[in-house]
Amino acid sequence: MKILVLSCSTGGGHNACGHYIEKEFKDNNITCDFADYFDIMGPKAKEKAEKIYLGSTKYNGNIFKIAYKLGEAYSKTGIPSPVYGLNKLGKDKLYSYIKDNNYDLIISSHLFPSMAVTTLKKEGKNIELINVATDYHAIPFWEETEPDYFVIPHITLQDDFAKKGFKKETLLDFGIPVSSSFNKIENNLDLPKDKDIILVASGSMGFGNMKSIVKSLLEYLPNTYIVAICGNNKELYSELEKINNENLLVKGFVNNINEYISASTIVLTKPGGLTSTEVGVIRKPMIHIMPIPGVENYNAEFFEKNGLSLISNNLEEVKINTAKLLKDKNMQQIMVENQAKVINRNSAKDLVDFVQKNLS
Repeated sequence: MKILVLSCSTGGGHNACGHYIEKEFKDNNITCDFADYFDIMGPKAKEKAEKIYLGSTKYNGNIFKIAYKLGEAYSKTGIPSPVYGLNKLGKDKLYSYIKDNNYDLIISSHLFPSMAVTTLKKEGKNIELINVATDYHAIPFWEETEPDYFVIPHITLQDDFAKKGFKKETLLDFGIPVSSSFNKIENNLDLPKDKDIILVASGSMGFGNMKSIVKSLLEYLPNTYIVAICGNNKELYSELEKINNENLLVKGFVNNINEYISASTIVLTKPGGLTSTEVGVIRKPMIHIMPIPGVENYNAEFFEKNGLSLISNNLEEVKINTAKLLKDKNMQQIMVENQAKVINRNSAKDLVDFVQKNLS
């Protein structure tokens, strides 16, 4: 069997999830490749998509919030979306890529390639497709895809996805796939041993009012050590680097985020589905900071409802909740125990096992 994992470079979570899936199959001696859907479509398509995505994240995500709400409303009409129409245009290039490389199964961690593959399936092309949701909610327009199976984050979300028209027997509640190797942590970081460590992570693009959060925490909790991960946001990295404080470590994009999570006392993060899952897999107390209304709200609400995190909607709540969680060891322990009940550490391996048993 030869597997193609497709994603899109709109935010880091979809691609990271795709690479976790790729790695898990390869670790189990199954031929598997990862490809960015926009790379297949061509450089112009990728450039335009990234420009639109980055534009939507300006002004603390307000543009994205509006677009998401419009998407939810449009999704309820049942009318084929412009999003589907745009991805339908790329079907021929994608089909040529699939056939030229003799792929037997497509696993998609992003809506866009799932739409293109769905178009091919409707034309009678013999292609097996597995969708993978990377958020704790059935996002708008998933209902326009027709996968053979759909990996969802948790069994309690079955009804959410069933309302989109997916048959429950096709829903695989493995959890958002995170590679088994993510738990293999060397912990070679040179971090203080005598202080609580707060990891502040704002996703691959460095969203949110992170500078204000970091400065406030340094003042409010002077005896703690803060590690700030800025992702690919070079401007934010430069601004934080100017803060002269021995209790602050500033990092850009890192390939060993699992080590930083493991070394932390608590983690503050934007409520992206993949990032939140990574923290839950490692079992660390977590605070979700300032979710953008839309899918981030759904992610944060799922985690808070299940006792996996706290939500802080503004700077004052960030300070208060961080101090409270650092002090309350019992709350930390309960949160970790709940993560162990809800977040599946073997999600990627469960997907591999399913494919081997049912599709090979």
